This record gives sequence, C-alpha cells and structure tokens, in this order.
Amino acid sequence: MKSIIRITLFLLVSISFVQCKKTTTKLLGEEKPDTYVKDNYDKQEVAIEMRDGIKLHTTIYSPKDKSKEYPILMMRTPYSSRPYGEGKFRERIGPNVHLMKEGNIIVYQDVRGRWMSEGTYDNMRAYIPNKKSNTDIDESSDTYDTIDWLVKNVENNNGNVGTWGISYPGFYATYSTLDAHPALKAASPQACIGDFYFDDFHHNGAYLLSYFRATALFGTQKDAPTDTAWYKLPDIKTKDQYQFFLDAGPLSNLNKYFEYETLDNPGLKKDDMTDDFFWNELKEHPNYDSVWQSKGIIQHLKDIKPSVATMIVGGWFDAEDLYGPLETYKNIEKYNPSNYNTVVFGPWDHGAWARSRGKNIVGNYYFGDSISEFFQQDIETKFFNHFLKGTGDKNSGLPEAYVYDSGKKDWKTYDSWPPENVTRQAMYLSSDQNLTAKAQNTTGLKFISDLKRPVPYSEDIKTVFTPRKYMTDDQRFAARRPDVLVFETDVLDEDLTLAGDIMAKLKVATTGTDADWIVKIIDVHPADAEEQKEGMQDHLKMSNYHLMVRSEVMRGKFRNSFSNPEPFVPNKQTDVNIKLQDVYHTIKKGHKLQVQVQSTWFPLIDLNPQTYVDNIFKATEDDFKTQTHTVFTSSSIEFSVLK
Repeated sequence: MKSIIRITLFLLVSISFVQCKKTTTKLLGEEKPDTYVKDNYDKQEVAIEMRDGIKLHTTIYSPKDKSKEYPILMMRTPYSSRPYGEGKFRERIGPNVHLMKEGNIIVYQDVRGRWMSEGTYDNMRAYIPNKKSNTDIDESSDTYDTIDWLVKNVENNNGNVGTWGISYPGFYATYSTLDAHPALKAASPQACIGDFYFDDFHHNGAYLLSYFRATALFGTQKDAPTDTAWYKLPDIKTKDQYQFFLDAGPLSNLNKYFEYETLDNPGLKKDDMTDDFFWNELKEHPNYDSVWQSKGIIQHLKDIKPSVATMIVGGWFDAEDLYGPLETYKNIEKYNPSNYNTVVFGPWDHGAWARSRGKNIVGNYYFGDSISEFFQQDIETKFFNHFLKGTGDKNSGLPEAYVYDSGKKDWKTYDSWPPENVTRQAMYLSSDQNLTAKAQNTTGLKFISDLKRPVPYSEDIKTVFTPRKYMTDDQRFAARRPDVLVFETDVLDEDLTLAGDIMAKLKVATTGTDADWIVKIIDVHPADAEEQKEGMQDHLKMSNYHLMVRSEVMRGKFRNSFSNPEPFVPNKQTDVNIKLQDVYHTIKKGHKLQVQVQSTWFPLIDLNPQTYVDNIFKATEDDFKTQTHTVFTSSSIEFSVLK
C-alpha cells in the first residue's frame, strides 16, 4: 500500500511539473534555448586510440564544479555524438535530466567507422571471444580501451563507469559487459538489438519491408571521418507505401535504390550487386546462416562478470526491438544467476521512456500519465546512483522485475520474470469463431490469400522510416476481411492476466509450397467503453476498440529450422509453431480475448511468393501465386496466465 501511495504522489507531482514546463520563458516571441549544459558543463572532444591504432571520436561533458569526483556515464553510438565543434553543446545529456542535474561525467562516442571516428564500420560487428592479438578487435575491445583511457585521463572521475543506450546504442551497452573493464560497474541496455535475424529487419525469417528505407543508414561506408551525413535514403516519391511496394513487385526490383551513384536515375551497373553492403547482406543471406549467427550477441551472454550490474529496459509496444531486451535479460539471468540483473518493461514504443511528454500514448491508445518520468526518477536514476555513487551491493532498493500491466494500467513488481505463479493455459480455435478451453471436432477453415490484395498492417495512408504506431492499432479493419480468421472468447466475467510469452501451435495446410503465418492477440473493448479525451484518430472510437496486444509472423519454410528451410507439401496438414514475445496485459472483466490468423501483413513484411524459392530476394514475378490456406481447429494458442 505504501508503494502505491508513493507512486501516486509522484505521478501527481510529475503532472504538475510537466504542466509547469510548458510555460517557458520567451524572448521576442521565441523560446530561449536551454543552456543548462553549457552553463554547468565543460565540453572536450578527443580522439581515443584503440589497441590497433584506430582513433575513435569521443565527446566528454564534465561538470564545471571540480570540488568533487563524479562517475562516468557513457553511450557509444552509430548515430553521431554531435554537435561537433568548440562551443557547441547538446541541450540534454545523459540518460535523463535527473542524472544530468545531479552531476555526472557524460561521454558520447562515435563507434568505429561512423561519423568522426576512423576505421571501417561493420553492422552488428561479431564478437571475438578469444582475442590473440591487437588486430583482433570488436566492440568489446573498443569499449574496454575507451574506458581505460577515460578513467586514466578525465579529471575528477571516481573510477566508476556506467554504460547505457537505446536501440543500436543499447546493443553497444550490452557489448560493454563482455570482457568488461574492471571500472565498469553498471550497464543498462535499453531496447537493445539482440540479433538482426529476429530484431528490426527480420522476424522469424520474414523480411520487414517496412524497414526498407532505413537500410541505407547502416549499409553505406564512408572514406574518412565526417561531421555530415554521407548516406542517402531512398526517395520513393509517394505518401502511399502500400501501393508503392505493391507496384514494385519482387524484392529484386528494389536493388536499384541502393546503386547510389545513379540515385537520380536508378539503375544497376553490376549484376545483381549494389553499393550498399547491408542490402547485399540481406539479400544474399536469407537464411539464419553463419553471417547472422556471428552478429548476434545473445549467445555470448554466458560469462558476464558479477562486478557488472545490469538493468535491461524495454517497451511492451516496441515495434523495433522487443526480442532483444527480453532475450538479453533472460539469457543473462539464465547463465549468470549470481549477478545483479533486473528488467523494466513499460507501456512504451521505441525509446519512449527517455522522453518526457506527460501523457503516455502509443499510437491511438492512452496508458497513463508521467509513466516515463516515474521511470527516469525512481528507477533509472536510482539504479545508476546506487552502483556508481553508492555502495554498489545488490541491495539497490529496486525489484527484480518492474513491469507495467498494459491492461490494468499500473506498475507491478516481481521477484522474477515471468512471475513464479504463472501457468500455461491453452485455448483452441473452433469452427464457430470461438476460442474454447477444449478442442472441438477437427475441421479445416479455409481462406484465399490473394497477393494482389494483401492484408495491410495499418489502415493509415502514409510512409514510415520504421513502423511504430501499428503495435496498438485498432484491428477492426483486419477482422472484417475474408482473408483474416477471427476467434474470440465470450465476454469475460473475471480478469485474465497474461504474463509471459505466448505460443501459437497452428496446424495448417496450403495449396502452395510456402506461406507466411501471422498470429495477433487482441483485447476487444466493450461497446460502452469510455471514450479517450485525446490522442485518438478522428475516425476511431474506444467502443469495441480492438487493441493489438501482441503479434508475430513465421515464414512457413523456416517452421523447423531457420538455417535449413523446407517447402510445404501441398494440401498436407503441417505443424507451424510461432512464439510471440512476452506480454503483461490484463484482459479485463467485460472485455473479450481475440485471436486473428492471416497470411499477409503488408508492407510490414514482404510478400511470400507462396511457392517455395530458395531466396525470396531473388524471386521473380512468376513465382508469386494466389493460394488457398487452411487452418485446422485442432490448432491452439498457449498463454502464460497469472494466477
């Protein structure tokens, strides 16, 4: 009860604080720039030499108050440590405003091969476990060398270092824990990439076509250090990405957008090869082969030094990196049981916990007020202060798992994640569109998958750099299509709390030799649901809102192995199991639990030709065929249910 009162009081104070922040001092009708960092910090830019002689550009912000010592908080990034140049300061530094104002030495570094750093960039550089010489370098060695230089050369540091980062910088924060420097005491990987075959650009073998424009951000090498962008993102010259990709046809027709020398008049000069090394990796390695396996970091989390405390952070509605933080936490926990390792998951999209907006809205859906502010002050700041300024023992005052119930809209704490009192509960798909506790007589439910009219992942007409909003989108538009199968419970007479992963155990058949299978878990709100006062698109209502809680795809040919794909036998019943990432969501009394099953999700993912090909990136128009798919009612969805 005391913790609930404390959280409530904090939220009330935070709301008042956010409202006050909106009343900013203005000069001649314009807001004055925030000069807190410039007024309170000195800035230094240095080139730190790595063990192989390559120099990495590093920006150091040190408190002007030299009367005491401070820990170092570092973020390594491929996205630039700018602004560059003397007298140019960031308006905000560090993980959050509290850590900035309390006083810490804040460090940003351009990783090898990016922006002002020397060297060659490698997208998700592979870890080298047993380095034999100074030429054996990876992000672990670069982090070690950087920390070693910082603690020896930056004045007024207390010898303790913490790392943090969101998304790709989160990957580098995870990397810092491998062969960690003795000064590293705390790491907080947040929305951290774990494996590019399951995060961001791939999901279970399906290519996320919606990330197409982001490819150039990672796949263009530069010749020398630079403070300006050297890459160019494809201009698809439309606001309707659904139609653009439908008209484009097979993925091979997109190669021309990565021949940068001829971008104004796209056309390939070389046979099937482009100037973008990442696009080449994607299209030449469609399976989970040695290229992707070597780049993954999850499998290397088996020997984290107990001297490094970790706090993994993620968002339940993060469209980009959900697999990464969950698997990072679980694997550190599994292989390093004596370590301090905790997890925080809130109702956020990608990186939203680092922003302060007052109201927490993802897409159209409102989850509460000052949720991010609470995380920043009462969780993140507390974590870093304890391990970098405090005793550093395991008694941090924080729980093992701090998780937000996105259905009840409140925080809960647990001694483990998933909680110990979770049981597995199966629900079966039935021919009358119900979800039932017991399997019914087996029958096949058929639908036609027409590749000329694929199911959209969103009803919005727009283009995106990366998709985000769809994670909470109202799924009524999909439920009313004939190529989407819908199953739901009766109106619940008591709360049903889902806590952990979900396993869809489909039994299917197809007239073709390949197919994608998509499963969506949906919270159907009652007809008399109270309307939101703000944040929702005009054409939507909370009445009967179909909130997508979790969703996932499986490219059918990878159903048994991501490394060794195999075709379907036409019309033969086949098992396809799909793991959906963890949720913590209560389907409340008066709501219904719904499951949707479909085979296209466009253009979130690319179109499966529905005939087996070894490499979909090289499929031709003749390979793409409309097929009829069958889902059998012996299929089940296995939930993790909190008792």
